[in-house]
Amino acid sequence: MNLSNQKPYLFIAKTSFRLLVLLILVSCCYVGSEANGQCHEKNTVFTAGEEAHYHAYYNWKFIWLNAGKVTFSVTKSDWKGNPAFLLSSIGVTHRGYDKFYRVRDTFEVYVDPLTIQPFEFRQITNEGSFSAKHHYVFNKTNKTIRTEISRDGGPLETKFLDWPDCTFDLLSMVYQARNIDFNKYKKGDKIPIRMIIDGELHNLYIRYLGLETIKNRDGKWYRCLKFSPLLVKGTIFESGEGMTVWVTDDLNRLPIIVEAKILVGSVKAVFYEAKGLKYPMTAEVSKP
Repeated sequence: MNLSNQKPYLFIAKTSFRLLVLLILVSCCYVGSEANGQCHEKNTVFTAGEEAHYHAYYNWKFIWLNAGKVTFSVTKSDWKGNPAFLLSSIGVTHRGYDKFYRVRDTFEVYVDPLTIQPFEFRQITNEGSFSAKHHYVFNKTNKTIRTEISRDGGPLETKFLDWPDCTFDLLSMVYQARNIDFNKYKKGDKIPIRMIIDGELHNLYIRYLGLETIKNRDGKWYRCLKFSPLLVKGTIFESGEGMTVWVTDDLNRLPIIVEAKILVGSVKAVFYEAKGLKYPMTAEVSKP
């Protein structure tokens, strides 16, 4: 398929929304390496009531187009009698783009409030005429994951996977990764993580690139930790380190900008608003 011949608005929606959600979700990549995941005994970074909002941009022939938004939230809840946080992420196109390609994507997971260990994950994808549902249940007793996946109204595919220690779904992984102690890593170090994606387990990593002060689209400056994953060439990405993430260098570890080069143009998720943060946003600084 020649991506460059597609209508720009259709290509924006097809490439940007699920990708942008994944970009903000730690910006991981398929690398096939053997690695241990990240486990932390106690969550210290976020609490119930946190919300973070991002604009989704697509670069088409030197023009950045605001195609939609992505929202992340944390709600106090319970799961089968256990205290829990409900983590949610919703990606939607703006109404002006719906007539070209309507997107309504939802990710939800119940997790242990202290360890961020997932209990139950759901993903509902509605992108144009395509739809899919993913449902994972994590069994702590026998260390298995029950997966149920259906695509475009097709039959429900159910299977059981072993659940290795320190393995997370897409959404719980980003919140778990915000608890990483970056003082243990040097510039250039690889940080291993392990996730279940589309019903399969993957050993992954991100590369730590040190500190950098950046300017957001709203003109504010933030002192950030910077990351870049290694990418495997596929239908959207070129191979190499074409994706970059900046998260606040404060106690919140909140993503500010996430961007990636794709086969045609580039995509970007840009922070514009947050509330209910556990700590003050001390990473915001005056112009350096």
